[in-house]
Amino acid sequence: METVTLRNGVRMPILGFGVFQIADDAQCERAVFDALEHGYRMIDTAASYLNERAVGRAIAKSGIAREELFVTTKLWLENAGDDATPKAFATSLKKLGLDYLDLYLIHQPFGDYYGAWRAMEHLYDEGLIRAIGVSNFYADRLVDLILHNDVAPMVNQVETHPFFQRVTDQATMEALGVQIESWGPFAEGRNDLFSNPVLVGVARSHERTVAQVTLRWLIQRRVVVIPKSVRSERMSENIDVFDFALSDDEMALIGTLDTAKSLFFDHRTAEAAQWLGERHLDL
Repeated sequence: METVTLRNGVRMPILGFGVFQIADDAQCERAVFDALEHGYRMIDTAASYLNERAVGRAIAKSGIAREELFVTTKLWLENAGDDATPKAFATSLKKLGLDYLDLYLIHQPFGDYYGAWRAMEHLYDEGLIRAIGVSNFYADRLVDLILHNDVAPMVNQVETHPFFQRVTDQATMEALGVQIESWGPFAEGRNDLFSNPVLVGVARSHERTVAQVTLRWLIQRRVVVIPKSVRSERMSENIDVFDFALSDDEMALIGTLDTAKSLFFDHRTAEAAQWLGERHLDL
């Protein structure tokens, strides 16, 4: 598995397995176990996904040595703050059945994320987290967080796919030493991604699927990706993207699909802040 090296020297797989929207415990446990069997070594979950226990059971069942795995979870915004964050972290760690995390992310750029970041810095200094970062932070809040804290985020997980390519954002992150990570690499099928003529054409030329071409395009941009599937054959397909390469012309052609806007919601709007701020978890 190819890796990227974070600003603190930690190596992170460039392709992992995500479990967003796999809320059924049995299905999630089975999916993570199957993914590990297929060779995935990075698992991405979150407190708000309500499946950390299932992920933990699958990891334990796999028998894979802890040091071979890269496990990420995320802090929900109602638990952001100097006092609340360590408690939420301990809860996640217990549910996962782990002694440490490889990556802990602030899930949303709202609430007391400054207090959360200070608490995460302490957890990082104590060796309980190998790397810390954020998710869904646009450039302004990312730069602001970096300027006013001791430790800069090592990762920023953001919506990134052929229709929202984040080229300028990625350049900003690279200049700041922050690794970009994609959520929703397939745009959850929106804009008819899987039947898009450009992607279908490139896929046919390589005798590959649109999903494989999309992942390969992101990997060649050095974007970390975490595709999700509950189907074993799709897991196998999604990890089989390291034995072919897209040409410069093909990369540029896919680049023409960019709409430069989210297909889900804009975190910079009042509506997004209110909707996310009113979501409370039963932890």
